[in-house]
Amino acid sequence: MRCVRVAVAAWVAFAFAQSAAAQDMVYTPIDPSFGGNPFNSSHLLGIANAQNKFKDPSASTGGSQADIFARQLQSRLLSALSSQIVNAIFGNNAQENGTISFGNQSIEWARSLDEVTLTITNTDTGEVTTIEVPTIVDIGG
Repeated sequence: MRCVRVAVAAWVAFAFAQSAAAQDMVYTPIDPSFGGNPFNSSHLLGIANAQNKFKDPSASTGGSQADIFARQLQSRLLSALSSQIVNAIFGNNAQENGTISFGNQSIEWARSLDEVTLTITNTDTGEVTTIEVPTIVDIGG
């Protein structure tokens, strides 16, 4: 019987020794807005969107095939125009300055030693947007 008491006492001492070595519990938020892991944001947004039963009444369903085609065609034409502007500024025969107008938009550019300044003007409203693009100078050549 004495052997059993010693075994029980050893087990109790071992159990208390293990609990004394426990670590503090620290709360870590899941939501990155409150200090959680930023990689959780897309997962949490996906869950929220899946649970969202409300639809925006002003959101369109995409339109007809003709509307979709017109948007895609406009996108391709604007892309081609932007490629021409980039070639005029940075291409083999780069120009120091110039202007391109289409519709109610006018795009002017001017190169300096360290940047290219683009000025986009809406001729109908007079709204002006200025974009400054730093140029890379290769000194090591």
